[in-house]
Parts: sequence; structure tokens; C-alpha cells
Amino acid sequence: MAKMAASIGEHGEDAFRKLFKFYKRRSPAPDLSNVVDFSKSVKHEKVSTTELNPAAMSDEEARRTGLRPVRDWRAFGLQGYPGFMFISNPFLPGSQQHWVKQCLKTYPQKPNVCNLDMHMAPTDTQDIWGKSADVLRKPSSRIREPKTLLEKLRWVTLGYHYNWDTKTYSADECSPFPDDLHLLSGHVAAACQFPGFKAEAGILNYYRSDSSLGIHVDESELDHTQPLLSFSFGQSAIFLLGGTQREDPPTAMYMHSGDIMVMSGHSRLRYHAVPRVVPAPEGDPLHPSLEAEGLAPGQDPAQGEASVIQSMEKEEWAVCFRYIQTSRVNMTVRQVLGPGQAFPLKDKRTETVKGYTEGYHDSQDGENVGLKRRRSSNSSDLVNVLL
Repeated sequence: MAKMAASIGEHGEDAFRKLFKFYKRRSPAPDLSNVVDFSKSVKHEKVSTTELNPAAMSDEEARRTGLRPVRDWRAFGLQGYPGFMFISNPFLPGSQQHWVKQCLKTYPQKPNVCNLDMHMAPTDTQDIWGKSADVLRKPSSRIREPKTLLEKLRWVTLGYHYNWDTKTYSADECSPFPDDLHLLSGHVAAACQFPGFKAEAGILNYYRSDSSLGIHVDESELDHTQPLLSFSFGQSAIFLLGGTQREDPPTAMYMHSGDIMVMSGHSRLRYHAVPRVVPAPEGDPLHPSLEAEGLAPGQDPAQGEASVIQSMEKEEWAVCFRYIQTSRVNMTVRQVLGPGQAFPLKDKRTETVKGYTEGYHDSQDGENVGLKRRRSSNSSDLVNVLL
């Protein structure tokens, strides 16, 4: 099987699509031995360590957002992928729980936008957490129950809201960017040698166990000199990073809970995809990094009044736990405008009517395909969107 994956990568005709299908397939299950795992002792010809800037933030500043001191981070690069950086879980024990809760409870709230808004009234999507929490707190049963709104959630946009129809941002569609995520993103970018990064837009993706993300390039931002930051929480997944052409074979790597990827420079506009969510071993539903390691829910892992890491009640963590033991959440943060840049004026003659698409899902071969709006309340289950 490993030889098969290697041979697929050698052929030039859309090598990315072929490898995507290889890792996506369910039966027979693919051999994952060639997938780079940065959480382990990495001995791979493509992998090298990457220098960070420990002076970018003090230990106290790092602790405020739930991060370890920068000197303790493990950062890697990949040969042939200049500008790509992989940081293996730099979060303090217990602090990931805050970010999971924010993704499930806080960030889906209005005025932020989510996929459910495309076919539900604003009042119905006002409190997705509140309408789902009681059901998710209950022990799972063998009886198949209707999915909660939280389980139907596929994407949320923050700051400048991405328009799935026109594939653009605009000044007209914008809400305040979350302060805590802005601070976290700024700290991470600064540690990675990007001190001027400004978090202006976020796309949150919610993956179920059978979800995948089609092959695409993130090029809608007007400024490509700043990095794209990607934060993963929950179940592990396989990430494929290719080249600027579809014929370039991609490299497969694991994304575990707490991992951060930084795509900048030449890697900023490379094809990438997520063909597979890798379920946790039976009987061990959470990745070890999500365990509090003695820190009970309700305590503050940062232990400081200035911390943005909020304490969590046991009832809140019960909902989060039930969700992420079978799911994955990914936050991507982008700077949309460069210094002195402004959005182009809209051409009313060609402006797309908002609301006709929910986003993008991938077909069997990994292509991102526009999905027309469906009136069924279950249409959101088909949607997997840009990373």
C-alpha cells in the first residue's frame, strides 16, 4: 500500500487528485505509514526544524492565550515548501478546551455568519449552542435521534465574511473580529517572524467523521504577503500540501489537536486538501493533548486575571466532549488587506445575489464544487468548505 501511494505521486497527470482519492477511500482502508507525524520523533528526509522568535512575546503574554513559552515550541519546515511551518501543539495543558468552547458556543453567535443561515431564519440560528446543549449532554443511545443544530454546523465566518458565491471579501459584509482569537493569532504570527500580522477574517470548519475538504488554493485575500494561520482541535486528520500545479504530488501529514500550520511566502498559494478525518482509537475518544492533565473543568489553565482563557463549567465541557469525540474543528485566520489597500468598488451589473450557495463540498475525486442552495434542513450535511 505504501508503494501504491508513492507510485501515485510519481505520475504527473493530476497527481494531487489521485493521492486525495487514495487517502479518502474507506474500503480497503489506505496505508497511512507514509503520513508525516510531527508529534513523534520525526525522522523524515523532508522534515527540518524551524527557527522561531522567542522574543516575540513574553512568557506571560503567551500564557494569556494558553500558549507555552515560545522557546518550548516544536516547529518544523518541509523541504521543497518554503514558507510552510508546522508547530506541534504549543498549547498549555487544558487551554485547548477554551478554544473548543469558543468554536462551538461563542463564535457561531450573531453577528457572525454560518451555513445554517442560508436556509433558516435568523431567530432559529441565534443560539445554536443553547438549542443543542441539552441533547448533547445526554448519554448517547442506540436510538438514532435527529441531529442538533451544532451537529449540522459546517462553517462559520468571522470578521470580513467570505462570500461563497463571488469568492471575495467586502467592506459591506463585516463584523467585529473576536478579541481573543485576534490576540492568539497575532502572538503566533509574531513568533513565526510576522510581527505585523493583523487578523481580519476567519473561516471555521466543522468536520464530522466522514467529512473531507476538496482540493483548493486560498487566494481570495487581497494581500498574499501575510501568512495564513490554521488551528486544529478535536479528532486528527490528514492534510495534503501540494504545489502550484495539480500535477505536483502532495505531501501527506497528520494534523492533531492543538497543532498549528502557517502558510506563507511560496507556500501561501499552494494546493491543499483534507481527504480524511482519522478517528481516535476505540475507548480513547480524545487526543491526549485535549486531556486537562489534572486540570479540572472550571479552573483557569493560565491562572491570571489578564488571561483570555476562560474557565469552563463541567456542563459546558460535557457538551464539548460529546461533540469532539467524533468531530474536528479547524480555525483559519487571514489578513485580507495589506497596508494602504482597499476593497475594489463593486460592479452592480455583475454582483452575485447573496445566498444561493452554502459553500463548497468535494466530489468523490476531491474537486471543490459549488453547491446550490437546498431547502432541506439536512442540506448542511453535504457541505465541507475551504480550509
